Amino acid sequence: MGSECFEVSESDKVAHLVLNRPDELNTMTPGFWRELPLLVDEISDRGTARALVVSSTGKHFSAGMDISVFTDGDLNDGPELEVGRARANFRYNVLHLQETFTAFERARMPVLAAMQGGVVGGAVDMVTACDLRYASADAWFCVHEINIGMTADVGTLQRLPKLIPEGIARELAYTGDRMTAERAKDVGLVNEVYDDHQSLLDGVLDIAQRIASRSPLAVHGTKEMLNYSRDHSTSDALLYMAAWQSGMFQPTDIIESFGAQMEKREPVYDDLPEIRRGL
Repeated sequence: MGSECFEVSESDKVAHLVLNRPDELNTMTPGFWRELPLLVDEISDRGTARALVVSSTGKHFSAGMDISVFTDGDLNDGPELEVGRARANFRYNVLHLQETFTAFERARMPVLAAMQGGVVGGAVDMVTACDLRYASADAWFCVHEINIGMTADVGTLQRLPKLIPEGIARELAYTGDRMTAERAKDVGLVNEVYDDHQSLLDGVLDIAQRIASRSPLAVHGTKEMLNYSRDHSTSDALLYMAAWQSGMFQPTDIIESFGAQMEKREPVYDDLPEIRRGL
């Protein structure tokens, strides 16, 4: 599909989704919220990509929500609606925005965020929904919603405390202060900090390539289990693991893995099958 907010490519089993409105600081317009889940679902459903890298262009990764979402988008219901109906509709609009980033968690492959400059407001919501986060040395993070008089509502407050110590997450959310890239690495928000934007992209694409060289079925199952375990008790997660493994534990990729090791070659795995929605 065509896109006004993103560039999409795929090479060697790695998909690359790039925010491409650098002159506007990659703010999140109504088009952004429409396009992103469709693109992520399309990449996941196709099955040929085994890792997805999300990066950006220009000075900042993203300055967050664009003002047009509040003034021109669906969040602006207008005075013609009765107040109860307007508020009920607003709730569904917020749920729609939340689902945009949940698409990263639903994707069958790991999603890696490569961030430079400012990661502000909605951009924090966005990257906390990714599997892995990497930053250039000039990156900084800000839960900006508190600075403009609102409560962050698209995932930061739900996901950030599961990624970093709760007290640090609360401090960021209550104060709206900036967190540097090095501090973000220290507390576990990012996996690694790179010197500049180019070394960031090179490094993250290399990690994505290593992920893509593994069995896509095994990686898919690993992501499914990690996400489920995050949100459930250990006993529930073990039960789900047993149920999953009873269907997905097949010898094909295991035999190929051992064969490749014995023959001193790279293993070759089948892609995940395409998913066709709406049948």
